Amino acid sequence: MAEDTPTLPAVDKWHILRELCAARTAFGLTDREIGVLEGLLSFLPDQMLGGNGDMIVFPSNRALGERCHGMAESTLRRHLARLVEAGVILRHDSPNGKRYATRDHDGAVVRAFGFDLTPLHHRSAEIAQAAQAARDASARFKALRERVSLRKRDAQKLALYGQDQGYRGDWQKILATLLDVTRSMRRQLSFSDLEEIEEQVDDLLGEVLKFVSKAKEMSGNDVSSERHHQNSNTNTTDLELCLEKSKAAEVEAQEPKPVTDGTDSKDSDQEHTLPLPLVIKALPEACAYATNGIRNFDDLARLGASLRGMIGISPSAWHDAVAQMGPVTAGLTICCLTERIHDIRSPGGYLRALTREAAEGRFSITRLIMARLNTAPDS
Repeated sequence: MAEDTPTLPAVDKWHILRELCAARTAFGLTDREIGVLEGLLSFLPDQMLGGNGDMIVFPSNRALGERCHGMAESTLRRHLARLVEAGVILRHDSPNGKRYATRDHDGAVVRAFGFDLTPLHHRSAEIAQAAQAARDASARFKALRERVSLRKRDAQKLALYGQDQGYRGDWQKILATLLDVTRSMRRQLSFSDLEEIEEQVDDLLGEVLKFVSKAKEMSGNDVSSERHHQNSNTNTTDLELCLEKSKAAEVEAQEPKPVTDGTDSKDSDQEHTLPLPLVIKALPEACAYATNGIRNFDDLARLGASLRGMIGISPSAWHDAVAQMGPVTAGLTICCLTERIHDIRSPGGYLRALTREAAEGRFSITRLIMARLNTAPDS
């Protein structure tokens, strides 16, 4: 290929170096060898590879080692041999084995002995294709890893939910297996290894869903569990409400009672005072469950309705919240509770307390969202 002289367009030497860096695995090269090639390219005066310019460089081992950040000469020779073996450079040895150039009386190079970069130019299209293939494979691997991570998280949260609710299932074994999966994903995995983990996580998620759905079919399970949560939290709720009992009485004496007929008038006010991107930023955990994305506040309302059962909110508590807050604000409230699910002992009792606040005109979804935004890790 180097002896032929096909008409090829000139290419930027740094661009083809970046492409080769992306495709280095396909050519069996390491980052250290790419660094040596970068040092060789730095001795080429022209920016472009190809055209009428000579592409032979002849630096000494000492000069090349300095360009490679002080690389040892023995290491340098080994990496140069790998570049020749990979077919990206060629050797042009002089009679005495040294690298030099002969010049005419005008100083122009007549003949040079060193490393020829012509193969790099001739294989530029091949290198570009390999680099694109490597980027596509990396994108597929990233998408697979994200998919496995989301399913693993779903299985873990549902297993914790089933364990907290007392549903029948081997929750300890399932959670232990999910912990092993988490540890294995911290290692450097191949695509086939990750596919095997995906099958394992899918089986675990299916097993968890089977246990949870069977428990949901049992009559009165969800409602009785909710009544238990609410009774256990009754004293706490009453204490919180008693702190503002006198102030609420004064407000009711001076102002008319807020509308609580279940219409969405209050809900519309809340929706217009909160920008949608701000709400999505404040609710990353809840929004991750939106399979089709969040386009508007109606999507958030539907998301909250779907998360209601997962966090242990009974249908009666949900209907009361919708009647007092409106569907959008009630859905946003459920999303906020999902963000704090590990900190709330009784989500059902907590929602009923917020519903009572909404009935008294003291509830603000804006305040709840801003509190989540202020405590977010990236805020």
